[in-house]
Formats: sequence, structure tokens, C-alpha cells
Amino acid sequence: MRFVCLLLFCLCAHAADPGGEGKALFDKNCTVCHKPDAPIARTPLPDALAKLPKERIVESLTTGVMQVQGADLTMAQRAAIADFLTAGTIAHVDSVKTNACPAPAPSPRSLSGWNGWGVDMANTRFQPASAAKLTVADVPKLKVKWAFGFPKANVAYGQPTVIAGTVFFGSSDGTVYSADMHSGCVYWTFKAADTVRSAISLGNTKNNHVAAYFGDTKANMYAVDAQNGELLWKVQVDPHPVARVTGAPKLYDGKLFVPVSSIEEVPAGNAKYACCKFRGSVVALDAQTGKQLWKTYAIPEEPTLQGKNSAGADQFGPAGAAIWSSPTIDNKRKVLYVGTGNQYSDPPSKYTDAVIAMDLETGVMKWFQQMTQNDGWNFSCANPANPASCPAQAGPDVDIGSSPILKNVKGKDYLVIGQKSGIVHALDPDKEGAILWQTRVGKGGALGGIMWGSAVEDDVVFVPLSDFTGRRPKDPAEMPEGGGLFALKIGTGEKLWYNAPERPPCLGKSGCSPALEAPATAIPGVVFSGSMDGHLRAYSTANGAKIWDYDSLLSYDTVNGVTAKGGSMNATGPSIVDGMLFVNSGYGALGGMGGNVLLAFSVDGK
Repeated sequence: MRFVCLLLFCLCAHAADPGGEGKALFDKNCTVCHKPDAPIARTPLPDALAKLPKERIVESLTTGVMQVQGADLTMAQRAAIADFLTAGTIAHVDSVKTNACPAPAPSPRSLSGWNGWGVDMANTRFQPASAAKLTVADVPKLKVKWAFGFPKANVAYGQPTVIAGTVFFGSSDGTVYSADMHSGCVYWTFKAADTVRSAISLGNTKNNHVAAYFGDTKANMYAVDAQNGELLWKVQVDPHPVARVTGAPKLYDGKLFVPVSSIEEVPAGNAKYACCKFRGSVVALDAQTGKQLWKTYAIPEEPTLQGKNSAGADQFGPAGAAIWSSPTIDNKRKVLYVGTGNQYSDPPSKYTDAVIAMDLETGVMKWFQQMTQNDGWNFSCANPANPASCPAQAGPDVDIGSSPILKNVKGKDYLVIGQKSGIVHALDPDKEGAILWQTRVGKGGALGGIMWGSAVEDDVVFVPLSDFTGRRPKDPAEMPEGGGLFALKIGTGEKLWYNAPERPPCLGKSGCSPALEAPATAIPGVVFSGSMDGHLRAYSTANGAKIWDYDSLLSYDTVNGVTAKGGSMNATGPSIVDGMLFVNSGYGALGGMGGNVLLAFSVDGK
């Protein structure tokens, strides 16, 4: 899935210093991707790029995600591009408060709260009343209690985990925070090697401590002491240069199950790149030591040389099937389920855009069900003048980026999962993933359909729809495409209600869209859905009526003194615990509006 890591792809922005070297380098190398009618709608907008620190741009071109694109540039040229991109912007001058809590973090004696991605092993994203302590009547009274600003950031990552009065969250610069849920004061920080965008999962260790587990975008997994942030172990789960961990790990029976994804689609846009060798995988680690117990690739066949492209670069395959989201644990059948992404290179694989079941003990693949065949795509496909490494049959790029939801309805188990195709699928876990029903809710596409996940309550699944094309209307008042929230009956796939997209108040602002790409979160009677227009809205689960609407496109006074503002909501959804709601705002990727704030809501507010 092409998402936030594309933030620096080609590195273009609005012109400043029109005669300078940086602009000339940009015009030569970047205009294919970054122009109003570019075929890749998810490239960052100029406003987002202009706010990046120069050192991050140079680092990305040198050793980061853009190193293939920067390989033919001298260090001076990379610096010139960074100067061009950030020309006219004000340097970050935040005076960050220490904001330390006056006492040590409490010992997390209980792991109840919101732990990891989907709040439970089945990834339902439903918080029961006993844990939510937030009623339908309470929701319209929600107000911001505190705000936390991420330093030097234009993307807010990492869905918060809330356990024992403490909120744990990662950030784009790799800092992991442990903070008091009521005040936002910081107990400890830990610096990972790279961006931490996975939700953090907590679990007990053998010495009666609790560990916090998370991954970074260099495919490292970490275990740190949840009370003080001390490193317990660190393990790289995949050696590929652009492998990463984006989905939250799942901890079960002493094992940590880690999904592995990548952004190899990006360097494949360079005709000289030998595309492609990455395969998505699940890695099982001993939670106590980090020792690898097993690793299962989503594509069992190892990539082999398939020939050369038109530029003479070696071509390998099959490749792809990145696993973007948190695994789902099925204790009854002793298996885990994951969804996979598209293929990067030929030959086509039957394991891409699929749901796969793996044995919890051994990792053996038990079954798979492919949803879309021949979905081959990489960034070379976006260059019609030279699609050197594009698969022979270019696909629509309709990954499965959301976690499967395992739900029992009237004694029957359903595995429900949405796809970027705009289709919601229900599979039978007792019959090797046989399709029980399929319901189309949107047109789908590379940024369309269902992006990051749904939520359930009882026998209903709530599905946020993106259907964002990235098309930027020439008329600022024109309603952009995308959006809408659906309720489907889990037993049949029948549409129970639909709340149509609203006209965004921010129309005319770059990146403003009604698309619902963020995952939904539900409590009894209420479902929350974040939008690319920066709004978090709450709807009645009974009929879809809107009961609360918060516009996060504001500037905030933060508890840590960092200048912060809200933006698009995408990739992560609300976490709800003990009468409070926590959500990130500011997703300056996928054509969205950048920001850098974590918001904490409560009925009593400040």
C-alpha cells in the first residue's frame, strides 16, 4: 500500500527561488509525480513538504526511503533540493517543555483498557461499556482536555494505547512516549531508530513486569519496560532495505506475532532499480527474548531473476503481498489471519490481495483466499513515458490494508474484512475462507474503498468509505469526491443504513476531502469515524444519525509547549478508555492536510 512513506517521493513543492539549482533538479526529476494532475494522487501537497526539516529531506535522499532516487545526486544537489523545498518557510523554533510527570509511572497491574490496534484479539475495534465508561448521552459533551504536540512533524502517527492510566504512542521521528492519560505529562520517552507508526501492544513478562512492544519503519521490533522505558530487546525482523513494521504486533501465549510490510514500490519507480525482491511476512518472536520462532512469507516462492527491463536493470519476482495491518488471533482454531497487499513485479502471485490463515504454533499456511487477481503495481506504472518496471498487467492497486475482524453471530463465526476495491468480504473460517458474502459499498481504487478498517457492535459492521481519487477540483467550491459511512448486517452483508459524505467546511484548502480513510471505533450505541477534512464525527449505531462533530483544524496550546495544529485524520482511529477519547490529527500524506497533534477528550474538558 502506498501511504505516508511516499511523503518524500520525488520531493517537489511550490517554487521559491525559481532560477535556483534546486528548482532545476526538481523540474528534471520530480514533475512526473508532483503536479496537480499527477497520476499518483497520494503524493504530498506543497504545504506539507514545505514544513519538513531540511535534514529530513537530505537524510531521505541519502539513506532513507528516497535513496534510490537520490543515488545519482551529489550531496550538494540533495541539499539544494532541500533548500528549494523549504524556501520561505520558518524554521522550527519550538521551546519544548520537559513536561515531566512529578511521580514515576504507575505499575500496570492490569492490561485492560485499549491495548494495541483493535482493542482485542479479534480486532473488533469495539470498546464495551465497562471499559469505555462513555455513554451515548455523554458523547455530545466531549471537549478537548489536553493536546500534545509532536516536534518538527507534519504527520501524526501511531494509534494511542491506553493501559492503567497511561497512554503510550509513537511518532514520526521515532520517539515513543508514555504519558499520564489525564494530564498529558510525560513519564518517559524512548528513541527508536526510525518512525514508529504501529500501535503499541503491552504484555506481561516472566519477571512480573509489563513490556511495551512496537515496530519501526526499518523493520526493527522493540520490547521496552512499560514502567520506565528501558530497552529489553531489539530485533530486526526483515533485512530488506525498505522493509518496515506498520501494523501493531499481537501478543498471545508468550509469542509476539509481527506483520512485515515494505515500500519497495517506491524505488521501483527508478528504471535502474532491480525490481523487486520483498515479500510480506509474519514473524513469530519469543516475547521474553525476541528470539525468532518462525517466519512465514505471504508469497512462499522466493523471487528469481525474470529478465531485464527496458533500461537494462534486472527484474525479479514474484514480489509484494506486504502485510500492513495487525494480525487477528483465532484462539478456537489456533490460527492467525492477515490481509495482504498487491504484487510489485511479475509473475503474478495468487497470494496478493488475499486473506491468509497461519498456524499459531508453526506458522504453516493453512489456507488463503485471494480477492483480486493480477493486481500488479509499482511507481514505474505511474510514468507513462517510461513504465520500465511496471508489471505486464498493471492492476488497480487495491490492497487489503485493514485487519480481518473475527465475529460470532448466532453461533456462526464470520471473518469480515474491507478492501480498497470498495468491497466488504465475509469469509468462513471453518471452510478454508470460503466466501459467505460480498457487498460493494464504493467504487474503490488506489486510495478508495476501505482503507484502514471497520468496527463492529453485536451483529453489525460499520464501514468507513474513502473513494478518494486525489483529483483536485479546479473550482475551490466544488465538492471533492469520497466519503460515507455504512452499516452492514454481518450475517448477510445487507446494508442497514448509510450516512452520506458531508460538504467539508474546509473547501478551498489544499487536501480538504470528505473521504473517510481512518478506521472506525465503536462503543455501545456510538460509532466514531475520522475524516480527511479533519473532523471526528460520532454517529448512532442504530440509524446512522450524527450525534457529535469535532473540527480539529485548529492551532492548539499543548501541554509540552510544541506549536501544534490539526489536519486530516487517516490511518489511525480513536482509542476510548475510562470516559476519555484519544486521537491523532494531522496526516500530511495521501493528499491530506498535515498536522502534529494528539488530542485527549473528556466530558469535563480542561
